[in-house]
Amino acid sequence: SHQVDWWGIVFLASFIGSLQFVLEHGQQDDWFNDPVIVILSVVTVVGLLAFIWREMTYSHPIVNLKVLKDSNLRIGTFMCFILGFGLYGSTLIIPIYTQQVLGWTATQAGLLLIPGSITTAFMMPIIGNLIQKGVPQQYLVSIGFLIFFFFTFWMHNAMTPDTGVEHLFWPLILRGIGLGLLFVPITTMALSTLKGKSIGEGAAFTGMMRQLGGSFGIAIITTYITRLSQEHRVRLVAHLDTSKLEVQQRVSQMQQAFVSKGFTPNESLGKAYQAMDYSVMKQATVLSYMDIFLYLGLMFLCCIPIMIMIKRSKNKINPADAMH
Repeated sequence: SHQVDWWGIVFLASFIGSLQFVLEHGQQDDWFNDPVIVILSVVTVVGLLAFIWREMTYSHPIVNLKVLKDSNLRIGTFMCFILGFGLYGSTLIIPIYTQQVLGWTATQAGLLLIPGSITTAFMMPIIGNLIQKGVPQQYLVSIGFLIFFFFTFWMHNAMTPDTGVEHLFWPLILRGIGLGLLFVPITTMALSTLKGKSIGEGAAFTGMMRQLGGSFGIAIITTYITRLSQEHRVRLVAHLDTSKLEVQQRVSQMQQAFVSKGFTPNESLGKAYQAMDYSVMKQATVLSYMDIFLYLGLMFLCCIPIMIMIKRSKNKINPADAMH
């Protein structure tokens, strides 16, 4: 027990715990305007630096950072981070979009994701067989990134304030195919040049980076949805000139609709402006979701050229080792 890297555990827990809190609460607490976020951000940086120093100098480190000398593992862990970012990020956006914009129930939003998940599960054994037959993982990963780009671009074009389920079903099936081509191949590619116990140590890195990528993805996307929605709202409102006949007619129609429901003319006018503001905010929110999907797609597309840097290896990694 005297060889257990207790300080490494403390530093790692401080780093991961503080980072997780900052990412989860940053947006709602106004990021660095909140003293708790500032303090925990400092703890995150100090904890990370102390953890790296401890693991590089202690004789029995809890995490062997030296395995990161392997170039395939470094690239693979980065790709796992990107995968987590895109996976959790897109999974976050779709239910929010369907519930807040389209007015679906939580059950309907959840059911929408099931066919894509089944597609991913169906792809797993097929991809495992391809890897065992010697198909280069970088080819599979590149195709997976390209398919995920097509999914995000499809969603970017399909999103409207009244999109139907038939317009979301097939993009999510495509997403399932793309994820199937990414999950196992990325990890086996990262571990392909490792041997012995280094394989297990490398697999731990890939799993951790996928989770961290998801945390970063959710935090960053949540923040950008809020900010992009505000920017789009400002632009849309700038086009709503009350001196224009079209705007006046629209307000008048909405006012008359509220008058017919028993409201006074003044109350109806106020409610007409509220309804128009809600419509503008709804459009701004959809535009922000469209932007996020486009940015996610470009991020995945930019990862494809990195596959050139992967070294080919004759080592065959059991796909089961990649499922961390």
